[in-house]
Amino acid sequence: MTQHSATRSMFDPALVRPAIVDSFKKLTPRHQLRNPVMFCVYVGSVLATILWFAALAGQAEAPAGFILAIALWLWFTVLFANFAEALAEGRSKAQAASLKSAKRDVTAKKLNEPHPKAPIRVISATELRKGDIVLVEAGDTIPADGEVVDGVASVDESAITGESAPVIRESGGDFSSVTGGTRVLSDWIVVKVTVNPGEAFLDRMIAMVEGAKRQKTPNEIALTILLVALTIVLLLATATLLPFSMFSVEAAKAGHVVTITALVALLVCLIPTTIGGLLSAIGVAGMSRMMQANVIATSGRAVEAAGDVDVLLLDKTGTITLGNRQASTFVPAPGVTEEALADAAQLSSLADETPEGRSIVVLAKQRFNIRQRDMASLHAEFIGFSAQTRMSGVDLPGREIRKGAADAIKTYVEANGGRVPSEVTSAVADVARRGSTPLVVAEKGEGAARVLGVIELKDIVKGGIKERFAELRKMGIKTVMVTGDNRLTAAAIAAEAGVDDFLAEATPEAKLKTIRAHQAEGRLVAMTGDGTNDAPALAQADVAVAMNTGTQAAKEAGNMVDLDSNPTKLIEIVEIGKQMLMTRGSLTTFSIANDVAKYFAIIPAAFATTYPQLRVLDIMHLTSPSSAILSAVIFNALIIVALIPLALKGVKYRPLGAASLLRRNLLVYGLGGILLPFPFIKLIDMVLTAFGWA
Repeated sequence: MTQHSATRSMFDPALVRPAIVDSFKKLTPRHQLRNPVMFCVYVGSVLATILWFAALAGQAEAPAGFILAIALWLWFTVLFANFAEALAEGRSKAQAASLKSAKRDVTAKKLNEPHPKAPIRVISATELRKGDIVLVEAGDTIPADGEVVDGVASVDESAITGESAPVIRESGGDFSSVTGGTRVLSDWIVVKVTVNPGEAFLDRMIAMVEGAKRQKTPNEIALTILLVALTIVLLLATATLLPFSMFSVEAAKAGHVVTITALVALLVCLIPTTIGGLLSAIGVAGMSRMMQANVIATSGRAVEAAGDVDVLLLDKTGTITLGNRQASTFVPAPGVTEEALADAAQLSSLADETPEGRSIVVLAKQRFNIRQRDMASLHAEFIGFSAQTRMSGVDLPGREIRKGAADAIKTYVEANGGRVPSEVTSAVADVARRGSTPLVVAEKGEGAARVLGVIELKDIVKGGIKERFAELRKMGIKTVMVTGDNRLTAAAIAAEAGVDDFLAEATPEAKLKTIRAHQAEGRLVAMTGDGTNDAPALAQADVAVAMNTGTQAAKEAGNMVDLDSNPTKLIEIVEIGKQMLMTRGSLTTFSIANDVAKYFAIIPAAFATTYPQLRVLDIMHLTSPSSAILSAVIFNALIIVALIPLALKGVKYRPLGAASLLRRNLLVYGLGGILLPFPFIKLIDMVLTAFGWA
């Protein structure tokens, strides 16, 4: 779903054609009033059009052709700004359309009580209400969002997540939440509906991604106020130029009064039209980029807050580490070779289908090329792990091999006449001190049992995660690892991963306390969660990313939902948020900076006859006053079109600190914004002259 949307070309004809139509639909005064800066351009376009009609009627203050050219390019400026917004909204609407295709009317098997054998009444899914109980069997579409209260089933969630691999949903735990529109592939589940019609997750997703309904973020509102204030100041300044010009001409008895058309062009070129025309598109595109990352944000506020985050709370398991402990080292007991330990460990693990068991088999193969044996010919009997014995292993003719927790193996060895060497006890302590899990291997033959050694199971830190944390540190973001492990284990993994701090033996209360402590210091906190026990912390966090596989409580507490249920996505979310803020800041800098060149183009052209001294500002040596004014207006319109791809794609993210970003922003977009217009305005002037339009 989102993968398809993400691969759409930025200027896909399927998006461009509707955007062009919407650009004209947005020409209504009611819509233009939403953007005060562009509303000034809109009013200027109307005024220039009226002046053109007046010129045709013989009441010309300037040549009719010149006024028409100015009017047309002002209308193009408004249309280009509308097009940028419509194109950004079109991408979101395309994503919403993909989601709507997953929403269809289905039937529901409503139960009188939460039991699969209860009487069934088949109704439309639209008739379901919060609290209703439904049975969903293999091949059925889940009719509404809910929680599994009985059964276990394989569910195809590709309509929501875009991932083809099915997932398991079962009652209890953190994987009980199901989404309407997904399909059960095998077995059955009894679901308790948790939403009323129109409130389903799919409905909220559709509403979230439709850009037209997007609320302005606090930073966007603040920037809009700044742009409006700047526009008002320039409007008042421009309005005073006409009486000054009239007075100067009257006093000097020479020159010509500046035309209203020139003043309109001057105002439009001096107010921050570039950022004014692209501001809405930047915000909508930020939401769209989140959606392309398979993250649903409840509002633009959440996306923006992600860009301002100071502290990241990250779960250890599955985020910082791979989540599955892997065998990393064999530590033999005195008098035992490492190969003998590896051989026994592999024998005891051949029937162990856990990730830990498989990793022991692989490690023995890698270290000593010990291949799997034909256990049938050895008459082996495997002993499965149990919570009572806390051991597993294999029985061979005349030989028993066991592996398990250190205390369990100690009990087993001593019960069979053996003892645990002090070297093995020290090895167990060393492994635990490193933050790993020790497994002890023992065997019993004809005589007493003996310990063969220790297997170190290590929770492997993900490759590249330390470098990612280093990048976050450069950006001034503090990383905190949250884990249920003891402090010793947590400290070892935190040091290896390179996080700034850690919270060991974490409880819901501890997480909440940690978040509040950071917020009390004026920091913005982001975290991920999937369980009901994470809901209080998610509700408190400024950016709260709930896993789609998590419980309904977690998803309702968060302000973002990760459809991929990938805890590492939090880092990417922060990067997208920062990219949106960087894009807005960069284009604002460029917009204000490129007004400088327009001063040198329009002011000498408009006022040189009134104030001859202003001719020294014509450093571009433009052909004529009318050509200078028209060239500046054309550049002002075309630069919006040129910057649409940057507004939609975003400024390239770089993990730099605030000071470095500011210097780079001023150098590239500030200095670039000042210098770039000069050659292009001159080029446009040369083209107009070549065609005889100067």
